Amino acid sequence: MDVDVVVVGAGVLGGSIAYALARAEPGLRIVLSGRRGPGASQAAGAMLGVLGEVTAAGVRTRHGELRLGMAVEAAARWPAWRRAVREGAGAAAPADGYGTGTYILLNAASGPLDEAAFEAVRAAGARHGLPVEDSAVADVPAYRPLDNDRALRALFLPQERFLDARRWLRTLDTALRASPNVHRVGAGRLSPHGAGYELATRKGTFRAGRVVVAAGAWSGALLDGLDPELPVLPVVPAEGSAVTLRPTGPVPPVVLRTPNRAYACGLHAVPQADGSWYLGASTAPALHPGDAPTAGALRFLLDAGLGQLHHGLTSARVDRVHHGNRPVGLDGHPLLGNAGRPGLWVATGTHRDGLHASPLIAQELAAEVLGAAPSPWLAPWRPDRQPIADRTTADAVEEAAAHHAALAAESRMRPPLTGDWPGLLTDAYRHLMEQTYAHMPDGYVLPPELAPLGYEHGPALAKLAQAHLDRLANRRS
Repeated sequence: MDVDVVVVGAGVLGGSIAYALARAEPGLRIVLSGRRGPGASQAAGAMLGVLGEVTAAGVRTRHGELRLGMAVEAAARWPAWRRAVREGAGAAAPADGYGTGTYILLNAASGPLDEAAFEAVRAAGARHGLPVEDSAVADVPAYRPLDNDRALRALFLPQERFLDARRWLRTLDTALRASPNVHRVGAGRLSPHGAGYELATRKGTFRAGRVVVAAGAWSGALLDGLDPELPVLPVVPAEGSAVTLRPTGPVPPVVLRTPNRAYACGLHAVPQADGSWYLGASTAPALHPGDAPTAGALRFLLDAGLGQLHHGLTSARVDRVHHGNRPVGLDGHPLLGNAGRPGLWVATGTHRDGLHASPLIAQELAAEVLGAAPSPWLAPWRPDRQPIADRTTADAVEEAAAHHAALAAESRMRPPLTGDWPGLLTDAYRHLMEQTYAHMPDGYVLPPELAPLGYEHGPALAKLAQAHLDRLANRRS
């Protein structure tokens, strides 16, 4: 069967892009392919974070500031986008837990990274005209940490939004089912077909001149199957685990979180539409997606949540354990736009930003697919690019070592008080990172958030980066 556009991806980006295309051109014939599994969307905490995601190191770089600008723009689009999707879903749209307000906590289980993030959040708020308020720690609702993990300072972000990710996916699915020009099929095999593409599924074979691959951490494998020489930046998964808890007391109608630290998005608790609390999230970059949490990830998450946020959650019932694979571009940035091949677009690599940025990405990419000029919002993130390197190797080493120290602090590691053990440990972290970065190929600076992947699987990661650099060189020659 001939159709106009095939969208491959069962998560929030694939669904949002298909919905944006359907709304833009009601006569367009769209096939949405994919099978929902341990992707990022279903496990997301859905903090629609702008300032809450700011780090001092991130906004010192050009592309970090570009990512912040995208987050600000996406936040501005969310109210109208949410209304449109809910109207498309009609009366079947469930309550989605949409709310506003986030407290950021600077607690005693932290290090210098958190303090620097606090000042960076203030500065970013001032630059973008977004309010940042000091809050007395005693005024933070439903906050009962252990004394030795208590917050020393708190900020309140009154415009930072959140929602229940699982309810939002249900709403989006309902709106797609109500769209007469969207045909949903299961997973399939994508291959070239003449000047276009062919998707073979159990529900039939579909041919189209335009394809969007938005399959999260699985996007790279799909693209390799389509064309192994396609010079698209590799994507690796960052596994993340979280739990939904049903506490005995009321859940506050705001988000509680720490700054991004220890290679991760910080500890956070997000109210859900059914009155439960989402507690997240661990992170572990990997070479291949994982299908279940590790015992260590759950132990760390529960220990941190009960100690740093609310020790009364000890008696809370665990409603659900979540596990997903966040897609991360090999340089730490998203892949958005045409893949350097006619009729082929990619939307992945968004790491923690995919759900929040979905209205912006969906609308801008849909416009490109329908013939508009390349979007200035997406232009910096071309999938067929040289790896972005805003940091020097020396700067990346220092930041990665600081994240390692933050991980040790949050794990309550207490060095011996003889000699200069704290200094020795700091030197050891730095030495580990220097060795890791020294094994990466020229032209590739490992982003600090992927540093654990570098020191755990260095040769394989270096090979992956070198293969991409070689494909780019072959294309130029």
